[in-house]
Amino acid sequence: MEKIIEHNWQTDLQDKDIQALNFAKKLTLSPGSMTDEDVEKLRQVGWDDRAILDICQVTAYFNFVNRMAEGLGVQLEKDWI
Repeated sequence: MEKIIEHNWQTDLQDKDIQALNFAKKLTLSPGSMTDEDVEKLRQVGWDDRAILDICQVTAYFNFVNRMAEGLGVQLEKDWI
C-alpha cells in the first residue's frame, strides 16, 4: 500500500486508518484527481460505503469551513492559539 502521509505518532495507526487519511489528504489537496480507484482502496481495507461517505463529508466540511475562514480573514481567538 502506498503511504502518502508521513507520521511521527506515538502509537502507529492501522493501515485502514492511514488509507482514510491518505484519501482525505488527496481530496483536500487535489480534489480533481480523485478517481473510483481511491474509493475502491478504502473498500479493500474494510471501509463500507457509509463510512466512506462520512470520510468524504467530514473532509469536505472542514475544507469548506477553513476556506471560508481564510477567505473572510477570520482570526482565531487568542485562547485557541
